[in-house]
Amino acid sequence: MMTNNFISMSVMYVGPRACRLINFKGKFLKEKRFKQTIRQVKVENEEEITYETATTAMRRAAHFFSALQASDGHWSAENAGPLFLLPPLVMYQYITGHLETVFPEEYSKEMLRFTYYHQNEDGGWGLHVEAHSNMHCTLLNYICMRILGEGPDGGQDNACSRGRKWILDHGGAVSKPTWGNAWLSLYLAYLIGQDANQCPQSFWLLPSFLPLQPAKMWFVAPITHLILQLREELHTQPYNEINWKKVRHLCAKVRGSLQSHLLIQDLVWDSIYIFTEPFLTRWPFNKLRKKALEITMKHIHYEDENSRYINIACVEKVLCMLACGVENPYGDYFKKHLARLPDYIWIGEDGIKMQDRLTKLD
Repeated sequence: MMTNNFISMSVMYVGPRACRLINFKGKFLKEKRFKQTIRQVKVENEEEITYETATTAMRRAAHFFSALQASDGHWSAENAGPLFLLPPLVMYQYITGHLETVFPEEYSKEMLRFTYYHQNEDGGWGLHVEAHSNMHCTLLNYICMRILGEGPDGGQDNACSRGRKWILDHGGAVSKPTWGNAWLSLYLAYLIGQDANQCPQSFWLLPSFLPLQPAKMWFVAPITHLILQLREELHTQPYNEINWKKVRHLCAKVRGSLQSHLLIQDLVWDSIYIFTEPFLTRWPFNKLRKKALEITMKHIHYEDENSRYINIACVEKVLCMLACGVENPYGDYFKKHLARLPDYIWIGEDGIKMQDRLTKLD
């Protein structure tokens, strides 16, 4: 298996004293003192393309792209349109206490700039940079801004106030989709309450041919002062007065969101919540849970080692890193995950973002 000895693939570094954009194309071309020496060819309409013309164009392109090749042999590219990628990474670093170590002040400023840049006029954030606002991404990006140091009314052009207004106008944090339930319950100490639909760890013990096996388909963070503030900011009623059983299947009615659930889907989730989960947390069934967790970690370590701790994409990267950190925050597995984080960081004209997948040509 080929390796680049963990040299960063897509990361662009921010200067220690000032936030500045580093254009990777200009940087590589300047370092290599690139000068295009092959003439440009133009083909007019209805003009026949000759072998010499095609060859010259190919040689000119190859000459240019060879200058963009990084020192370890790869070509970088941006792939960071979705707006739900960066916030989970910031949340994870916050709850583990690594935020300021992994992301110094200069990085935080550029991450905030990216968040401001893609806020919609109505105050929310969409699924991607050109999408209409939805509850999932608006919640994640609002929390990301707060973790990165903005106050409840802070941010460029009142970004936090506008984002919070959008959330409250659409039902508050309890109206997020299932994926949002999982993220916020997992990372922020039941910020949104206990309305996340469970997937019991013991399901990993099921035979692989069954559809309920998780391979085919929570750790809870400490409660901090910031999380207590977020509980007050993101709900339309006091946190302690919310009836979590009644809001488990809520979803904000916004453009492009799927509102309806199949009756059988709700029945399965409610059965797990009411009957299955309470049993699996008590003896002797908790022994089964322990065994299931061991199998789960075995799968995670296999994926980590097979991908050299890059993982298949950024969502899995953060989840696997979280699992390793919970298993042993001082262990080698977790340290190797931290070492590969820079591979996912990209700085562009709109700020620092997290790559969806490591887009590169080898």
